Amino acid sequence: MKSVNGRWGRYALALWGGLRSVCGDDAYERYLAHHAAHHLTEPRLSRRAFYEAEQQRKWSGVSRCC
Repeated sequence: MKSVNGRWGRYALALWGGLRSVCGDDAYERYLAHHAAHHLTEPRLSRRAFYEAEQQRKWSGVSRCC
């Protein structure tokens, strides 16, 4: 019985991780992993600074179709 619960728990975690990835909720965690792998000498952004930078990047410039 425990292995079934463990399997469903793993499925639930995988589903939750996929959902977080699709909606961008894990963006800061992905940023930290990338930063640790490629930019060790540079200071990393705080969660708040990362969020503000992403909002600026997303909403600056032309944001209309025509």
